[in-house]
Amino acid sequence: MRHMNNKGLFSSMRVSVLPASVLLLFWVLGFSGQPRPDGPVQDGWVQLFNGKDLSGWKQVGPGTHMVENGLIASRGGMGLLYWQRQKFGNSVIRVTFKMQKFNSNSGVFIRIPIEPREEWMPIHYGYEVQIDNHPETSGEDEYHITGTLYSLTKPLAKPGKPGPQWNTMEITLDGPRTVVFVNGEKVTEYTEGQPVPARKFDFEPIRGVRPNEGYIGLQNHSDSDIVYFREVAVKPLIRK
Repeated sequence: MRHMNNKGLFSSMRVSVLPASVLLLFWVLGFSGQPRPDGPVQDGWVQLFNGKDLSGWKQVGPGTHMVENGLIASRGGMGLLYWQRQKFGNSVIRVTFKMQKFNSNSGVFIRIPIEPREEWMPIHYGYEVQIDNHPETSGEDEYHITGTLYSLTKPLAKPGKPGPQWNTMEITLDGPRTVVFVNGEKVTEYTEGQPVPARKFDFEPIRGVRPNEGYIGLQNHSDSDIVYFREVAVKPLIRK
């Protein structure tokens, strides 16, 4: 499973030749013919989570996600809550999250080529942008820390905050390039085809090129890993 045709906004347009206002208008009006998010548009960001329910989202695999006090809460695992209405490419994804306890395990998935039907497909055919500030407690190394492409990239910084502090993660999808900032510090910059380490564990993703666009999702990892998400927002990438 490799590059798929995408009728979503962000990958079907040359974002470098249209002004930001036009791109955003196309998004809000449903340019691609797909249902649009229920949340508001704020400063160019389209909110995929409306703060009330999980409209537009779908759960696969064990465990679940639910809305508690205006937040998405993960329960059980290992599963995935993914945005079902559209693929994303050439965009910036902003996720605001906090761990219930000092440290918890979760992740933000990107570049999933087709709609997942079970929990392992996104791991092996997309990328997980990791949420876990202390991977050493489970025998893993820094390639598994918050903001990395799980098991693939070495962190440029380690700015993840422990629970219950809030963290902001911004993931830029720029063609084959992925850039991740956590709390304003760059953690990952990776372009398809760059060398990555060999797999150390059978639960790590199969190596290989991912598509330029895909579905995105939030992971629920286990009964002991509860992570809250306050915001999941997307805006088109404007190349200058």
